[in-house]
Amino acid sequence: MLKAETSAWPFHKTDSHCLVVSYDRGLSSFGGRRIVTLPMRYSAAIPLLLGLVLAGLCTAPAWAGFEEGIAAYERGDYAATLTEWRPLAEKGDPTAQHHLGWLYIIGHGVPQDYEEAVRWFRKAAEQGDRDAQTNLGSLYLLGDRLPQDYGEALKWLRAAADQGHPLAQTKLGIMYEDGEGVRQDRVQAYMWFSLAAAQGSELESAFLTELTKEMSPTQIVEAQRLVREWNREERR
Repeated sequence: MLKAETSAWPFHKTDSHCLVVSYDRGLSSFGGRRIVTLPMRYSAAIPLLLGLVLAGLCTAPAWAGFEEGIAAYERGDYAATLTEWRPLAEKGDPTAQHHLGWLYIIGHGVPQDYEEAVRWFRKAAEQGDRDAQTNLGSLYLLGDRLPQDYGEALKWLRAAADQGHPLAQTKLGIMYEDGEGVRQDRVQAYMWFSLAAAQGSELESAFLTELTKEMSPTQIVEAQRLVREWNREERR
């Protein structure tokens, strides 16, 4: 097994002001921290694995208050960020709710509080925010600092995947390939990996290549049929 420790699990700072949470096919505990564990065959995909759940800061719409909150976050003024985002979240804006949840996850401007983060993620997810749905499902899938709940994980990841979220589709593929919280189903895994790979991710393409080595020609044909069927429904 090849291990790649994140700098401050589960978050990793990337370009601009995007925050990501790392997730992998398997997670193990080491020294009170979480480390990503990958089969050797996936070692080339490690850099890509660190960006599986997007916080959304880099693609959020701009409007008064929220934009100021982003600017405050970039200069490290988390109290000002909170001042700008909380009123929007309390008024029911799902994007602000999602981002407020991230502040509670990482403890910027507020005490770190996973239960409060889940509360805000859920508010946004229930309004159809696919990033919030992906993050909420991921937290339940990981079971870190809150009870693991495969039912909730499947519910929210599927909701986001049905909206075309490639990261949620990847996680569903992983769940089905490994039989994690669901019956192992390589046909379903192939379908979700294919849908995610079609959006340009090298990671999902790598997973798909390895998965096909474990499938029969009949299974591959059936999986490809499901992909075409999903795409037809999506275009309607």
